[in-house]
Amino acid sequence: MTRVIFLGPPGAGKGTQAKTLADNWNIAHISTGDILRQALKEQTPLGVKAQGYMDKGELVPDQLVQEMVQERLSQPDTQSGWILDGFPRTVNQAVFLEELLQKLNQHGEKVVNLEVPDEILIARLLQRGRKDDTEEVIRRRLEVYRSETAPLIDFYSSRQTLLNVNGDQSPEEVTGELHKLIAA
Repeated sequence: MTRVIFLGPPGAGKGTQAKTLADNWNIAHISTGDILRQALKEQTPLGVKAQGYMDKGELVPDQLVQEMVQERLSQPDTQSGWILDGFPRTVNQAVFLEELLQKLNQHGEKVVNLEVPDEILIARLLQRGRKDDTEEVIRRRLEVYRSETAPLIDFYSSRQTLLNVNGDQSPEEVTGELHKLIAA
């Protein structure tokens, strides 16, 4: 049973690796961004609630994101395994997820932290060419990531589930390393 949580700063390659591995292993790739977009498209009750926040330019509250993750992890295609990308982002969300996985009897998850130096991340994100990706904005996003998500690294380290992976390699090399670590 493969259950993987991806951590890493913006531009580390989480989405790319999660999609590649999910396709290789034929398991669900669960991205909180995708869950939100799907809920909005289908106008589910949670999607309608989320739309209200998004229309005002506000962040969707933790509670609502957690409910969406719970709903998604309860679906049949997650029974054979999953990869979570973009959740949890805080220790509170990690505690919620830990309790949820116990309730759903889904244990044995591994947590992958993709490590990439800031200068490489900045170069990668600038290459994407998005209008809002200025160096100043990217540096701010990295600061926010470090302050909010760094405690997660300690949280999962203390539970002996954290695997650190050098994300400053070719995508193929990172995938190869992940295959070795996760299959182990």
